[in-house]
Amino acid sequence: MDNNFTIKVDGTGAEYTVCQSNGVEDTILGGALRSGIGFPYECNSGGCGSCMFEIVSGEVKELWPDAPGLSEKARQRGRRLACQCIPMTNCDIKVRLKDEYKPRHTPARVAMTLVEVRKLTHDLSEFCFQAPTPAAFLPGQFALLHLPGVQGARAYSMSNLPIDGGTWNFIIRHVPTGKGTNVLFTQLKVGEKIEIDAPYGLAYLKPESPRDIVCIGGGSGLSPMVSIVRGAVRDPLLAGRKITLFYGARTPNDLCLEELLARDPLMAERATIIPAISTPTDGWQGEQGFIHEVMQKTLATGFENYEFYCCGPPPMTDAIQRLLLLEKRVPAQQLHFDRFY
Repeated sequence: MDNNFTIKVDGTGAEYTVCQSNGVEDTILGGALRSGIGFPYECNSGGCGSCMFEIVSGEVKELWPDAPGLSEKARQRGRRLACQCIPMTNCDIKVRLKDEYKPRHTPARVAMTLVEVRKLTHDLSEFCFQAPTPAAFLPGQFALLHLPGVQGARAYSMSNLPIDGGTWNFIIRHVPTGKGTNVLFTQLKVGEKIEIDAPYGLAYLKPESPRDIVCIGGGSGLSPMVSIVRGAVRDPLLAGRKITLFYGARTPNDLCLEELLARDPLMAERATIIPAISTPTDGWQGEQGFIHEVMQKTLATGFENYEFYCCGPPPMTDAIQRLLLLEKRVPAQQLHFDRFY
């Protein structure tokens, strides 16, 4: 049965429809973004709390009632997470809409075929999916992958550019305790299809910025940073910009830059790539330490003259925020980041 519910945003005049059809249940956040409405969000997976809203009237079903992005105090005040709420009736809600969240490319849920898996390290692989239509996303954005037998979508960032037809690539780390990555690494076969909902995310390449570019990636946070660097080295607006990628891993065995650079000579030619490891290793001649420390030592001064992009686990992105925003006084609008949850 198809059900369409109207969502009205109090005090704004904005309203939109959330469509539920063919067994696919869309969220209050998803419906807003598909309607071109600037609904605040970040992770789209229940971890950050950026999409919190207040229910004025109506009923919703929560996909993840215990999502860490919503405190018990906020819940008692009638707050919910839009990325985790399926409307069951027409709803009136309260949220502060912002134009900056309006999508540049309208998200769509599409069945895509796994066409190749490229092994990069002992636990890191690049999964390549083919869509029936041309890919449309911005370098640095992410997608929601709906995996068989896994409750809730998993968010992964694209590593390629939307210049290869309908190709969507993702660099993903195998987490043995992770249900989503276990399906990807041990069950999903080349030729099989899954549904991918994309694109999402605000930490995408800003070619209009007049500043040099610094990208910082930790672990599988390399994926969107590679996409941004690939986009930057090809954008004519950035022809005169210096582009630097810092990539942090635990040991040399966790690094995979050589293979990626071999497949993209332009990235190797135009960008400065600085890998670092955090665990002391005999024979390692490169940088050692946490990646934000390596970045600080390398740049040394003039931090306000860069546009920063970073992606990684919360401890890494939190450390980078403290360093850049508090210590180095970099304007907040020059720091673009995605946090893993």
